[in-house]
Amino acid sequence: MRNTRQRQVVLDIVRSTNTHPTADWVYEQARKVIPNISLGTVYRVLGRLQEEGLVMQLDDGSRKSRFDGHPGPHQHIICERCGRIADVPDVVDQAATERVQQMTGYQVSAHRVEWFGLCPECQQGG
Repeated sequence: MRNTRQRQVVLDIVRSTNTHPTADWVYEQARKVIPNISLGTVYRVLGRLQEEGLVMQLDDGSRKSRFDGHPGPHQHIICERCGRIADVPDVVDQAATERVQQMTGYQVSAHRVEWFGLCPECQQGG
């Protein structure tokens, strides 16, 4: 994909935050830089960035997808109350991968683990 201004702005926005933003949030931020950018353009750019492996699309169970600008090996923990998503270092080791392969006969190419619970703010009644 061509490195257009829209593409670079969207990528920079997603990579600049650890909040795992929605496309709507990315769109609002992008409009501050490119006032005439459309929501459709943001969705198309996010889709292409995902195809290229530069961002990761997350499904947190809500209707709106979230995006992660740091697609390297890591996992996520999702607050069951407010929906906040935080990064967690990848804790699945090679031994676990080998056990899964032995138990199923599959050749594992990747894995995704998601953790669920209450974030510190929601635990405090927030």
